Amino acid sequence: MMFAVLGIPIKKQLGLNETEFGLLAAMPVLSGSLVRVPLGIWCDKFGGRIVFFLLMLATVVPIYLIGLATAYWQFLVLGLFVGLAGGSFSVGTPYVARWFPKERRGLAMGIFGAGNSGSALTKFVAPAIIAAWGWQSLPTVYAVAMLVTALAFWAFSASDPSHLVAGTVSFAEQMKVLKDRRVWRYCQYYSVVFGGYVGLALWMTKYYVAEYGFDLRLAALLAACFSLPGGVLRAMGGWIADRYGAYKVTWWVMWVCWVCFFLLSYPQTSMVIKTVKGDMVMNLGLTPWMFTALLFVVGTAMAIGKASVFKFIGDEFTDNIGAVSGVVGLAGGLGGFILPIMFGALVDLTGVRSSAFMLLYGTVCVSLIWMHYSFPPAAKAPAAGAVAV
Repeated sequence: MMFAVLGIPIKKQLGLNETEFGLLAAMPVLSGSLVRVPLGIWCDKFGGRIVFFLLMLATVVPIYLIGLATAYWQFLVLGLFVGLAGGSFSVGTPYVARWFPKERRGLAMGIFGAGNSGSALTKFVAPAIIAAWGWQSLPTVYAVAMLVTALAFWAFSASDPSHLVAGTVSFAEQMKVLKDRRVWRYCQYYSVVFGGYVGLALWMTKYYVAEYGFDLRLAALLAACFSLPGGVLRAMGGWIADRYGAYKVTWWVMWVCWVCFFLLSYPQTSMVIKTVKGDMVMNLGLTPWMFTALLFVVGTAMAIGKASVFKFIGDEFTDNIGAVSGVVGLAGGLGGFILPIMFGALVDLTGVRSSAFMLLYGTVCVSLIWMHYSFPPAAKAPAAGAVAV
């Protein structure tokens, strides 16, 4: 998420258009998505502790080198290597889940997933660092933070050999999960609740700057009103999914997002109405505070939805949760990669900034229709182990 803030001064320095900015912001998400499947499989085979530790170490140098980059292609290439950190979710999720019984996995995975709140932390910290020492200093600070985090993780984490998948299980056997239609269904849901979260978290700081004319600090602060609940409340989403069942929670998450995206899609509009007393000018549009309130609701809903989708996985794919979480995480990550590019392209094509929300509105419609026709009535009841209320 560093490029959500860092990309704004880079865009100005390099004279990038909206589509180029979208590609810059999304590039780390691409590599973070593509590595999720192998990382999930390696987690099953070698254990989450060693894979997570090596993954964090692998990103330290690329993060630092961003501060030395000067050309657009250099930022894109380094972004790919920095994005490896995004694959950590398919390592951490199975690593954490296997320590807990089925009825508590939703909460456990939700607490781990609350690490998404780092995207909000970036929006508080990064503008201050850039204002004080320039944008080139930000990658150095983040590289040091990553190194310290990796060492702390190794010092205070543990492994359990019983959590490993048998070494005789081949890659092809683990990939047989792709034949299960449930996996593709959860991929689509996750591409909305996680891909949409990533795309908006990358895009909103710039949106506030361009749409409302705010400076970088205020824009980042308001964008954090979306990112912060989208990360922190994931733990609450896990608890809710444990209590009410994954289907019911995911269904209502999609409905809340559908309503909010409909309202957010409406562009700033001026109309001239002919009346008996002459022309009456009517201006329609969301004020910054109304816009931010709706974003907060969307962020909260997506946090709960991210946890509820993985509750499906934890309940239904206990034996190969690493492989399945990698595949589903890949789909969500690819959504987060494609969306910022599409956001930029839509603005370049239409000139309407709220077209980003029009696109998200359509994706939620697809999810609602798919959910309605995919689950038999029995499946819509609270999942086994959920608390009846």
